[in-house]
Parts: sequence; C-alpha cells; structure tokens
Amino acid sequence: MSSATTQASGKPARHLPGEAGIWLFIFGDMMVFSLFFVTFVYNRGHDVALFTESQTHLSQFFGALNTFFMLSSSWFVAMAVQAARKNLGKVTPVLFLMGFCCGLGFGIVKFFEYGDKIRHGITLNTNDFFMYYYMFTGIHMMHVIIGMGVLAFAARYSWSGPLDANKIKNLESSASFWHVVDLLWIVLFALLYLVK
Repeated sequence: MSSATTQASGKPARHLPGEAGIWLFIFGDMMVFSLFFVTFVYNRGHDVALFTESQTHLSQFFGALNTFFMLSSSWFVAMAVQAARKNLGKVTPVLFLMGFCCGLGFGIVKFFEYGDKIRHGITLNTNDFFMYYYMFTGIHMMHVIIGMGVLAFAARYSWSGPLDANKIKNLESSASFWHVVDLLWIVLFALLYLVK
C-alpha cells in the first residue's frame, strides 16, 4: 500500500523511528552482544555444573529489581516519545527524567550487587561464569551510563521550544538506543540469573 493510500485511509504512515544512523549503531551493538551470548552458552555447555553452581551465588532479587527498573524506564521513555508526538509540552521532559531516574536506580542496585559479590570474595578471576558475569554486566552498565546521558540530553532537548518533526526524530533516536539497553538486560537477566 502506498503512503498516499495510507494517508488517504486516515491511518498514519509507518516510519522507522529516529535516524537511520542510530539503527546501524544498534545493529552493530546487537551483533557484538549476540557473539557474547553465543560464547557464554557454548562455554556453559562445556561445564554446566560449574555455571549452575556459580549461578546460585547471584541474587535473583537484585536481578528482578533491576529488570523492574529497566522495564519501567523503557515505559517512561516510550510515553515520553508519545507525549512529544502529541506536543504535550513539559510532559515530555518529565517522562524522560523519570526514565533517567529508573536508570539511576538500576545503577545503584548494580553497585550494591557488585559490592556484595566482592565482599564475599567473588571477583572476575573466581571462575569462567563470574568472568562472563562481570564482563557482560560491566559492558551493559557502560551502556546504561551512556543511555542515562542520552536521556538527560533528551529531557533538556525537549524542554525548550516547540517540538518539530526534526526534534521528534532525534528524541526517537534517543529512545531507540535506550530500548536496546533494556532489551540487552532482559537477555542478560535470563542467561545469567534464570537459565538452569
């Protein structure tokens, strides 16, 4: 169906949110993490007992709490983009800030979780499982920190002036990156905390 037909039918034309460049970056990032995940699963298959026993030292409460923070943050960010598209004024930056606060909550929980492991003598060198745990969650935490910077930018960017199509596209790009950070955590949570 052509865009003219779509617009004539009263339905909005579908579009890829954000800039094309952000999707190239996201695709590359997903490919790298996919290699990480395949490597983890392959090595787990060679020492299931070690990986399963090591997994018992992770706090499912911390993992679930961080999942709650990431899902809540993504919900706030999605609502912020919807508010921007509807030009709801100051609602948009407030929602981006709520997403930022959830990201901050994630970081605080991860800080306490790392601290708990280190106090119990569990480090990067403990075994292969914890090498992957610290490496993968550490790289993901770097994404969270960058993403929080992106959300802070989006909040500031959406605060001033009317939101035209170009501004909305930039906000969509910011939101798309953050949603990928959320998706990566969901996979990490499943692989590290849940898979038996």
